[in-house]
Amino acid sequence: MSGFIPANAQGYRNRYDDGMDRLNKFLAHAGVGSRRHCDDLIKAGRVSIDGAVVRELATRVEPGQDVKVDGQPLHEEKLVYWLVNKPRGYLCTNHDPQRRPLAIHLVPKVSQRVYTVGRLDESSEGLLLLTNDGDLAHRLMHPRFGVEKTYLVQVAGNPSSEDLKQLLKGVWLSDGHVKARQVKRLKRQGQSTWLRIVLSEGKNREIRRMLARLQHKVVRLRRIALGPVELGHLATGKARPLSRGEIASLRRASRPRTDKGPMTHAIDTHNTRDAHDAEDQ
Repeated sequence: MSGFIPANAQGYRNRYDDGMDRLNKFLAHAGVGSRRHCDDLIKAGRVSIDGAVVRELATRVEPGQDVKVDGQPLHEEKLVYWLVNKPRGYLCTNHDPQRRPLAIHLVPKVSQRVYTVGRLDESSEGLLLLTNDGDLAHRLMHPRFGVEKTYLVQVAGNPSSEDLKQLLKGVWLSDGHVKARQVKRLKRQGQSTWLRIVLSEGKNREIRRMLARLQHKVVRLRRIALGPVELGHLATGKARPLSRGEIASLRRASRPRTDKGPMTHAIDTHNTRDAHDAEDQ
């Protein structure tokens, strides 16, 4: 099977037997991949239920039904969660024809097939989660759940207070209107400035494109937190498993936004803290 290693369905027949799951959710819970990836498998005719190929995305799975991908039954697989401090130059993909370094290779050898939760582009660095829990990955990345992602960003020049306010108000990009949830000026460094930016969505190269619209080039971008989970002092290129408490906190953070407090925006254009993380060069 290309791009797929069978994972967990048998165990989920017991865990979710109180009702019917939509097929892509069932597959994601089984560790097959993100819901979007599962939708692609379904549309390609690679998924069957009780021997019949299914292509309808709205299909639901009843408890006890036999679900297969590429003709192979799904087998129980333990859900795993890893935090990686991605260096610059590594790719967030499971395969690269050019054989460039991959973030998944930073995780110690595990029997499960893990994949990145969202992406950091090749020139970005910092916190990256890898897991086989497709449902949690979906909720962490989908803007409907509003999970915050925190970045330290070094930009060329010295953005004005109006520039920072504009990031909060939002700018128009080719794929829509985007805005930061929080922006804070941290310090000057030569001819550049360090900012702390919090997003609650994650369009492709969003921060770089937002700042480019304001005529400020991103020199360095480092993610330091995803929801309540922080990078901390994990060395560049190293990985560690998430604790049970961290996993539980991510599940709480990715509940529907109505379960959380109101969204707030803040701006601070004064250098009120040392921002030692920003000096890790």
